[in-house]
Amino acid sequence: MDDLAFFSAALEEIKDRDLYRRLRIIHGAQSARVQVEGKEVVLLSSNNYLGLAEHPALKEAAIRALELYGSGAGASRSISGTMEPHKELEERIARFKGCEAALLFSSGYMANLGLLTTLVGGGDLIVSDEFNHASIVDGCRLTRAEVQVYRHRDMNHLEALLKTKTSSYRNRLIVTDGVFSMDGDITPLPEIRELADRYGALVMVDDAHATGVLGKGGRGTAEYFGLMGQVEIQMGTLGKALGGFGAYVAGSRVLIDYLINRCRTFMYTTALPPAVAAMAMVALDIVEKEPQRRERLWENIHYFRNDLKAMSFNAVGSDSPIVPILIGDNALTMEADHRLMEKGVFAQGIRPPTVPPQSSRLRATLMATHTKEDLDRAVRAFREVGKELGLI
Repeated sequence: MDDLAFFSAALEEIKDRDLYRRLRIIHGAQSARVQVEGKEVVLLSSNNYLGLAEHPALKEAAIRALELYGSGAGASRSISGTMEPHKELEERIARFKGCEAALLFSSGYMANLGLLTTLVGGGDLIVSDEFNHASIVDGCRLTRAEVQVYRHRDMNHLEALLKTKTSSYRNRLIVTDGVFSMDGDITPLPEIRELADRYGALVMVDDAHATGVLGKGGRGTAEYFGLMGQVEIQMGTLGKALGGFGAYVAGSRVLIDYLINRCRTFMYTTALPPAVAAMAMVALDIVEKEPQRRERLWENIHYFRNDLKAMSFNAVGSDSPIVPILIGDNALTMEADHRLMEKGVFAQGIRPPTVPPQSSRLRATLMATHTKEDLDRAVRAFREVGKELGLI
């Protein structure tokens, strides 16, 4: 047991810095209102942006696939794990994203690790936004490429790095989130595309929080900016707005064939359960056929965000369903989290290392299935807690 003393001491240090995390159990589906610790609360912490995680059509698709294909794929895709739903979903995603081909991964984390470590290495250059997701940060570290980090959404800094890095790199890659998961803002993709063309770089966009949300058809960041077909590497997830699980990479046929042959997080992982792929196909149909869901989501975003601004909360200028309320202090952030929960609102407190030091925040996320009553209840709770803690 003495061998574990180090971990006990490390946990105590985490607690002393007000960074200790505990898991809250939600009873039932990821609905607009859920049961947490015996209390009904408005859920403002889920990435289930379109409310598809509990949609009857997705449940029915999963049940049919379970009956037809069984519960698991049984092997990696490169052995015997490639099944009909995988192929059908990849073709469906490619059409949705306006690309030649697509490839499924077990998670967004594994997709980003696999992409970066497969496509770049020693002798290459990666230029990465400072607020990119942890999976991108970790992927960059594992590549053995030279990694340069540009200030968040700062195109002058990005260009300066590209300009000063004049050595003869084999490849140059600019990598960015489409929607940044903790700030909710959108990458300036047209400017990135222009700089990439000027300095001979490829562009990789993580569309995890943009898939199903951004763009007229919910196709993500490239569609939002009118750049369909102009981003070489697009990653996205099936577990946020699409309501399921897993991830995809979309791009050229040669990119996908190369990943199939070289990407370790694809080659050595059991394939997604076929029922998960079946759900994702139905989710994409809903995204395309029911634009009113996305319209309702944006109505809720504007309604909630405008009320917070009217109360003078320090709400970052978000352009997505993610609405961060900056507090700064770790302990104060978690006290606000606790008091909101007592008043029937689950808005998760976010602390380092997920966000930079001194930038702890409440991260509220909106869903299309929130009613005005839900949002009014949340706004009242934010007002009361804000006044109690001197945040407004």
